[in-house]
Amino acid sequence: MQARSPRIVDVSWGRIEVEEVGVVKDLKVWPGGGRAWDWGETGTRHSPGVQVADVEELLEHGATVVVLSLGMDEQLGVPDATVDALEARGIEVHVAETREAIDVYNSLVGSAAVGGLFHSTC
Repeated sequence: MQARSPRIVDVSWGRIEVEEVGVVKDLKVWPGGGRAWDWGETGTRHSPGVQVADVEELLEHGATVVVLSLGMDEQLGVPDATVDALEARGIEVHVAETREAIDVYNSLVGSAAVGGLFHSTC
């Protein structure tokens, strides 16, 4: 049986609280766990934004649905190329402002192998 993705308990500017993970600024989460999302690992910047490389860890942990946040003020890009590459691999993708993205993610916890990338500022 697929591990359950941890729920996101609370979000505010610069802070995301997650079951089993704790408090982080930016979050990578997947079925069975999660951790702080360090943009420096892949050289991510607000523009062009989320890269396929940022999502690979979620897929390695079994995510078949991915939620990508645009940031609290929608300043983090999610290029069409990233969405297209994931959809080409059979991954269902949702893109939204951070609070809305968290609502989508939490609604899928327990019913889907959901993972996500969440940015808690701009």
